[in-house]
Amino acid sequence: MTKKRSFVAGAGPWLIPVVALLAAAGYLLWSYGQGLFGFPLDDAWIHQTYARNLAETGQLAYLPGEPSAGSTSPAWSFVLSVGYLLGVDYRLWAYLLGGLALAATALFAYRILGRLGARQPVTALLTGLFCAVEWHLVWAAVSGMETMLFTALSLALLDYYLLQVNVRQGQTPDRLTSLLREQGVVNSVGIGLLGGTLVLTRPEGLILAGLVIGGLAVYPRPRGERALRWRAVETLVSLAGLGLLLAPYIAFNLRTAGALFPNTFYAKQAEYAVYLESVPIWTRFWRVLAPSLAGAQVLLLPGFGYAVYHLIRQRRWPALLPLAWWAAFLAAYALRLPVDYQHGRYTMPIIPIFVVYGMWGTAGLLRPQATSLAWRVLSRAAPPALTLLALIFWGRGALAYRDDVGFIEDEMVAVAHWLNDNTPPGTLIAVHDIGAVGYLTDRPLLDLAGLITPEVIPFIADADRLAAWMIAEGADYAVFFPDFSSTYAQLAVDPRLQRVYCSDYAWTQKVGRENMCVYRLPA
Repeated sequence: MTKKRSFVAGAGPWLIPVVALLAAAGYLLWSYGQGLFGFPLDDAWIHQTYARNLAETGQLAYLPGEPSAGSTSPAWSFVLSVGYLLGVDYRLWAYLLGGLALAATALFAYRILGRLGARQPVTALLTGLFCAVEWHLVWAAVSGMETMLFTALSLALLDYYLLQVNVRQGQTPDRLTSLLREQGVVNSVGIGLLGGTLVLTRPEGLILAGLVIGGLAVYPRPRGERALRWRAVETLVSLAGLGLLLAPYIAFNLRTAGALFPNTFYAKQAEYAVYLESVPIWTRFWRVLAPSLAGAQVLLLPGFGYAVYHLIRQRRWPALLPLAWWAAFLAAYALRLPVDYQHGRYTMPIIPIFVVYGMWGTAGLLRPQATSLAWRVLSRAAPPALTLLALIFWGRGALAYRDDVGFIEDEMVAVAHWLNDNTPPGTLIAVHDIGAVGYLTDRPLLDLAGLITPEVIPFIADADRLAAWMIAEGADYAVFFPDFSSTYAQLAVDPRLQRVYCSDYAWTQKVGRENMCVYRLPA
């Protein structure tokens, strides 16, 4: 037992990043072995376009020379641009960053469970290892997207928050407690800057930044006028650190788009406005929650419920803040963007929170030495069952990743190459999914999704106005999936649009979808 504890406390945590990197590499090797080397999302190509232009021109622009507030993640564009400056292959750089973010996510999950007071170190270790192989998170790590960076930063902020709470409660080693108390203002600056970086990675990070700054402002309740004044100073310093990073971001958005947030923040909501009006809020909440439970973590549901009950019963309010973030995140998407496509990619960042509390509660429920035979068997069978199911889902996720990369490569990338080969330079192309087309073709673009042409947002779901707008703007071609929505189904049969090319990718047809097509517009 002593050797086991020594391993868990010493070498054990080093397994977490190693397993995370191996899990991500496994997806890449499987996909590459099938002849596929790319990204599973068209949006990853959008980030690459911003990053390349940032490295080459010093501007956050989708089209060179035209600064744009279309990127939801300027922080991700910045770190991707470093790869271009270093001359590293853009795909390998994105994979490396994602893999490191996955490793950091798993490590922070391990640390957070320790901060919450897990009785057995092995529970924290298993939590980190679970996150390292959880298939959604591994998929996101090699997706070329900012998802895992956002997840890692959110857990880092929560870890910092719980550390500060423990310091105030005197639950850390004396030396560390003394050091952190002496540097209260420095800690406050760090929280503000970390919160600002989180928002620059995804706008919804503002919710967590507000929760953490607010939580530290009120807990524990300051006693005495001097303590109250000092707490107010620390809160203002955190807000100043947050504002220091957000002020240039907001100013850029206002100057380029006339709004506080990126264009896509408003475009996505406009595109799903009809759904928001017709579907009850509880249905929407379940729609965004369900994909995050599609894995071995579904076995943690009883433990998750037990952890919530246990914390409320003991009135451990600070320990509930990460759960408040979990609920607020889901509620925000249920209210504004209730979509579950692409394996629920928008809500993947809250999976580690569910896993942390689910593992904690499950460890509290299990009784391996129980007198009841049924309870004893269940308790001993649960850990291997969870491990086996996690590995099975990891393997299934590798298959999904391969299919998703193939879809992007043989639809969007194939169409981009067709446009390069069959249209002259200067051809104006209207595109709904502009990622691969924008990165791989040197043609001026109109964005039917509103990312770089926000003027389309007011009529983004009106097929007739979209067609009239494309023609009025002088577009030569339109590119979209005919079955993406009822709007594009109408556009596809509009007599003003002449179909000239479709990708004919067999897998898309096999799953009951229509291929991406190119339409010629009247001169």
